[in-house]
Amino acid sequence: MLELFKSIKLDKNSGAPLYMQLFNVISSMIDKGTLLPRTKLPSIRQMASLLDVNTVTVVNCYRQLELKGYVYAKKSSGTYVSTVLPPVDKKEYTNKYDYVDKNVILDEIYPGEDISILTSKIRFDKKTINFASATPSSNLFPVEDFKLVLNEVLDRDMGNAFNYQDSQGYRPLRFSISNLLKEHSVNCSEDDIIIVSGAQQGIDIISKTLLKDGDHVITESPTYRGAVAVFNSRRAVVTDVELEEDGLNLNLLEYHLKKHRPKLIYTIPAFQNPTGVSYSKSKRKQLVMLAEKYDTYIIEDDYVSELDFENKNFKPVAYYDKSGRVIYIKSFSKIFMPGLRFGFMVVPPHLKKHILGAKHATDISTSGLIQRALDLYIRKGFWHKHFYSMYETYKNRYTKVVNSLEKYKTDNISYKKPGGGLNIWLKLPYNCVVNSLLERAASNNIVFTPGRIFFSSTSSNLNNIRLSFAAVEDDKIEAGIEKLCKLI
Repeated sequence: MLELFKSIKLDKNSGAPLYMQLFNVISSMIDKGTLLPRTKLPSIRQMASLLDVNTVTVVNCYRQLELKGYVYAKKSSGTYVSTVLPPVDKKEYTNKYDYVDKNVILDEIYPGEDISILTSKIRFDKKTINFASATPSSNLFPVEDFKLVLNEVLDRDMGNAFNYQDSQGYRPLRFSISNLLKEHSVNCSEDDIIIVSGAQQGIDIISKTLLKDGDHVITESPTYRGAVAVFNSRRAVVTDVELEEDGLNLNLLEYHLKKHRPKLIYTIPAFQNPTGVSYSKSKRKQLVMLAEKYDTYIIEDDYVSELDFENKNFKPVAYYDKSGRVIYIKSFSKIFMPGLRFGFMVVPPHLKKHILGAKHATDISTSGLIQRALDLYIRKGFWHKHFYSMYETYKNRYTKVVNSLEKYKTDNISYKKPGGGLNIWLKLPYNCVVNSLLERAASNNIVFTPGRIFFSSTSSNLNNIRLSFAAVEDDKIEAGIEKLCKLI
């Protein structure tokens, strides 16, 4: 074995440091299988003698090998080759394992028949015109800035970054979030905030805390199906209330409040998913008054209120709450990176203990490393930089979608401009069968979301579709809208 190392040739006249030359040779031997796992390398003095170099050269080489995972050191024993798997071919990995473009399936709950159409009729590739996914495309993720804060956290906190956090969340991050929320008229302290692994988990934890079999929950109609799935899992009775152009039909809401005495009202008051509807100031105030009058709680799901392209400047429902009736919940998935699974809740003080107990029972705590990295990301100003970049990207896409619809839609296709958010809710002609349109569009490499999946009960309003522009590339928008309008 020593003869193998003795045969290594280092060029002392090269500009490359000797320790890096030696690192490259030994790492190549490990990659090729010449040096097998658990093989003991020569001692530092032996290697220096074999190659006629300074011991410092060998020390630096071994340190680099250890940092890269090629070797490990045993105290008082020596340095050994690690089990290193061959590197993954990037092209092969992308072709086989990269499902980023299939966020269309992951960010909503689709019925089986729609999944079948989407998976059998369309290939998700660079040619896909994706009006279905409401999560950003991966090329918008701030990978480099997040890599910087991750590395800084690991250098700063070392092993502490991987400890369990307080179930309520990493306190410095809660402080950073409370400052961000003040910019959006949500006045709270870090003590009011609970960190969760995405808004979906937050809704589940609230339901686990407040609902029991047979309790009633009121939702908008249509609404986000993920929330309805949570309420159903708690065996609650879901009652949907018609959504008007400025929010819930309050007369119908009060009728159900009197009749059913629900434990929860679930609402998305700003640029609602899927319709894009925003509640008027009057309805926001009245919603809080009704919750107090009938002793119920409101889950305010702040979907994307910050994507306000026409300066509507609505204040959240929580702003008007003076009696602890609103649980405000928010995820960064539509602005940041959805795979991080991060969100938070602002919880009334009298509910905090109970909700924290449910959070702890669910997963003890959200990833400490992610929380620490996000805190640093906000403190360094990266969050605001990224948000303004995303805001301009989404605003540009929104404008292109609206302009294209005005240019190509026929008179029997109608919609209301939401003024913000990520979705356009189209009403199609009554003779247009959405199932058939979904198939025809898929055959033309276009995907959208059928409106029926957003209704919690059987509805006659099946001639709607949701167009999202979070993941569709700018240069495909007009062509996609033109083709879709022709298919309709």
